[in-house]
Amino acid sequence: MAKTSEKKQKKEKNLVGTRGRFFTGFVTKKFPARVVVEFERTVYVPKFERYYKKKTKLHARLQKNFEDIKVGDLIKVQECRPLSKIIHFIVVEKIKGGAK
Repeated sequence: MAKTSEKKQKKEKNLVGTRGRFFTGFVTKKFPARVVVEFERTVYVPKFERYYKKKTKLHARLQKNFEDIKVGDLIKVQECRPLSKIIHFIVVEKIKGGAK
């Protein structure tokens, strides 16, 4: 009986299916179940034929195996179904630790 519960725990993965786009960015805030990821992108302005930088903030769900993520870390997030009003992404991997 104990072996079946161990198998269930090992089998238990991410219950949320991922789809769509990937983004990489730095963690700016950390909460118990989510993080705020910020990254820069360039936007073209046709009128002036120039680019400007724009910052984007995304809220991402933290899974149990990513509890070691801290503010300043570079992480990769992937789009998923809406998990709450503001959370539409989940953390996929930690790329690099932040500066101490």
